[in-house]
Amino acid sequence: MGRIIVEVMPKPEILDPQGKAIAGALSHQGFTEFTDVRQGKRFELTVEGDVTEEALEAARKAAEGVLSNPVIEDVVGIYAEGK
Repeated sequence: MGRIIVEVMPKPEILDPQGKAIAGALSHQGFTEFTDVRQGKRFELTVEGDVTEEALEAARKAAEGVLSNPVIEDVVGIYAEGK
């Protein structure tokens, strides 16, 4: 079985309250190296057999139409796991 990874992030101009909360928690724990945090989503799509170009294309369509909200999010990665 193959697996396709889809990564989605908020658009840069969109506020990210979860990222701000995580940044605050990191700072309070002494992790002062980090100046900003953005929280995104990761989807793992499993296919029968190897990941083909057709499966990657279907993942692209699903990412744009179902897995993300194009008004506030960008699809930043679609790739076969391990590649």
